[in-house]
Parts: sequence; structure tokens; C-alpha cells
Amino acid sequence: MADSETASAKKYQADIPARNEPFFLKGSNNYDWGMKNRLANIFDADSGRTVMLAFDHGYFLGPTSGLERIDLDIVPLTPYADTLMLTRGILRSSIPPTYTGGIVLRASGGPSILKELSDEEIALSIDEVIRLNAAAMAVQVFVGGEFETRSIHNMTRLVDLGNRHGIATLAVTAVGKDMARDAQYIRLATRICAELGATYVKTYYVEDGFESVTASCPVPIVIAGGKKLPEREALQLANRAVEAGASGVDMGRNIFQAECPVAMIQAVRKVVHEGAAPREAFEFYETTRRESGVG
Repeated sequence: MADSETASAKKYQADIPARNEPFFLKGSNNYDWGMKNRLANIFDADSGRTVMLAFDHGYFLGPTSGLERIDLDIVPLTPYADTLMLTRGILRSSIPPTYTGGIVLRASGGPSILKELSDEEIALSIDEVIRLNAAAMAVQVFVGGEFETRSIHNMTRLVDLGNRHGIATLAVTAVGKDMARDAQYIRLATRICAELGATYVKTYYVEDGFESVTASCPVPIVIAGGKKLPEREALQLANRAVEAGASGVDMGRNIFQAECPVAMIQAVRKVVHEGAAPREAFEFYETTRRESGVG
């Protein structure tokens, strides 16, 4: 029977060459299928960008404003996030396993807000990352900090483990209070992370010269939302960053501390994925907020 079916096969379409298209994400063309598949759970293939929802703050801050109840404050936002950035404890205890977007696990930690924050070590095993079906591991890198070498070594160890299993590594550049948050420093920190193997990098947006940061980094950059801004300003920040070459945003406080977080994350999506102007996105936010009965 099998021989008969093989003999009758005729639809080879030899006149149509097989496609060999590059992967859509910057610097990712030579990864294995599994790594690319996980990256496609972080970045949208149509826009090439991501809206990451970061709420891993509790790993050093404890419960903070907007994160008192993950089940009530964060879970309603998850349908609008391409990716969640969180700790394994919150993932297990609070996030429905029906969530199908990318999971980025906080992989470094140690000190609390009461201690020197740069003194971090790797805080979970690769077995745990695989067990929780994560797309990426996030590790803090303190370029110029007291424990710079240790944090970079943390990152390179995770890169080796991640590459072995097809899991991405997100290097998160931390800027100490005594460091200048300018393009020169951000170029240095992001390039070091990329050179040593990070799959993509999270860093801060700077007004002067951010185009040089994204141009000189050979892997995607997503920007950190940073401190809480008024909603209009946060949307302007997202717009300026993606216009300057960022591959998306990783926002926390500017979403979950907004007056209407569900409206805010949708407005951020309009900027990042649809190219909406900040004014248009803010008008959407205001309309959605009023319709939801907030304010």
C-alpha cells in the first residue's frame, strides 16, 4: 500500500524553489529552531517588536504599589502582553497556565533593597527554567558596578546553559546611582552584553544619541520603563524609543501604576505594534479609561 501511494505522488512543483527566508529578528538568524520559536513568543513577527510586562520587582522590593495582589492587579493585564517578565514564585502561584505568551524568568537575585543590589548570583537552575517552559532568562548586569565581574559571569553562565537548551538570555543593564545615564555608558553596557552572548538586552532610553545605542548593538534592545511617568509621557517615551531603533518596551510601573492599567497596556501596544502617534494612543487611553468607569 505504501509503495502504491509513493508511486502515485506527482505534486512536486519543481518549478517553485524552496524558500530560505531570514528570521525576522535582528542578530538571530543563526540560532536553532527552538531558540527562534521561543523568541517568536517574545517578539511579534509582524512588527518585530514586543510589549513585555515586567512585574518582577518583588524579588528585591517585596510588595510594592500596584503589585500588592498579583491575581487582581496583574492577571487582568496578561491578555495584552506579548511577554511576562516575572519570578518563578509568582509564575507558579499566580499566573494561569492558560497564558500562552512568552515567559521571561528572573534568573538572578540575592540582596534586598536593604543591601547592595549589585551583589547578585544566579537564583534558579536550568532544569527549573525548562520545567516552567520559559522563553528566556533575565539576568541583571552591573557594568561599572562593584560586582561587575560577578554579574557578567552570571550572564555568561546563563548564556551557555540557555544555548544548550535553546532558551534566550535577556541581559538587563543596571545603572547605579553614581553612574551617568548617557549614551556613552549605555553603548558600553549593551555592547558588552551582546559581545558576551546575550540574546537581547534591556536598557534605559536616553534622549541624546539613543540611535547610536541601537545601531551599535548587534542584538535587539528593549527599553525599561523606569520610574512612573504621567501616562502621556510614558507613551511618548515608548514612541521615541521605537523610532530610535528599540525592538519594544519592557514596562512595569508605567502600566500597573497607571490610573487605568488595562487601558494603558493597550495604548502602549498601539504605539509599539501599530506605530500610533503618542497623541493618538493617549486619546485611546483616555477613551478606554472613561468607558471602563475609572476616574
